[in-house]
Amino acid sequence: MDQIVGYFLENLSVGMSESIIKTITEVDIVMFAQVSGDTNPVHLDEDYAAASPFKTRIAHGMLAGSLFSAVLGTKLPGPGTIYLSQNLKFKAPVRIGETVEARVTVAEINESKKRIHLECICSVGETIVIEGDAVVMVSSKASHQ
Repeated sequence: MDQIVGYFLENLSVGMSESIIKTITEVDIVMFAQVSGDTNPVHLDEDYAAASPFKTRIAHGMLAGSLFSAVLGTKLPGPGTIYLSQNLKFKAPVRIGETVEARVTVAEINESKKRIHLECICSVGETIVIEGDAVVMVSSKASHQ
């Protein structure tokens, strides 16, 4: 597992970026279906998925989207980050065996409210599969002294 980093509000600047990379497996999809309750057969049944526009099983969009939470909670801003909102637009499917990179980039800092607006992009190779943004609350150095 990657080392958990973390930043206080005062250490952040617009343009800072972090990412994680994960290859989506059969087990990931089955476990996500169990945890979320989303048992849509396009994710779990190859025969059903073969008749879909995707022609094969695809990962849950929120499975790939949940990788943003991992970046936000462990890297940028890191531990103590509180999610306030997330907007996502699903642009392309993720298939079993594909490697997803989830990247967040600081777009705006509101120091008075201790809030950070981040751009969020998931890609498989050169293909953007999810784009969106998030707003999080971040601790300041003063609150930890």
